[in-house]
Amino acid sequence: MATQATARNGFPFLRTAIALQTLTIFLQAVSSGLLMTTSYGEVLHSVGARVMYGASMLYVLAAVLAWKPGGGSPRPVLHASGFLALASVQVAVGMAHVPAVHLPLGVLMFGLSVLALARR
Repeated sequence: MATQATARNGFPFLRTAIALQTLTIFLQAVSSGLLMTTSYGEVLHSVGARVMYGASMLYVLAAVLAWKPGGGSPRPVLHASGFLALASVQVAVGMAHVPAVHLPLGVLMFGLSVLALARR
């Protein structure tokens, strides 16, 4: 009975986690513009990076919960883990100040996150 209800609802925690991740990545794009134009942009972008990374970890948690106890497919766990790996690379190249990799990777991550949200 519980699996029928979760199948009908489509794991709303997973969808919420993906939506939160997508929103935080979008806000990172906004804060990167502020980083280049204001004095407080660096602080905003730095805090946003931590929030985005936390949202990526929440996506992994939600995917695992949708898979194991929820009886869903393991595929979202692979997607979420891959995304967390991308987020780790993104943070590393951002801290190393490599904008030639950091900016395109951010665009790629936003696109993949929107795609994951559309699939849910």
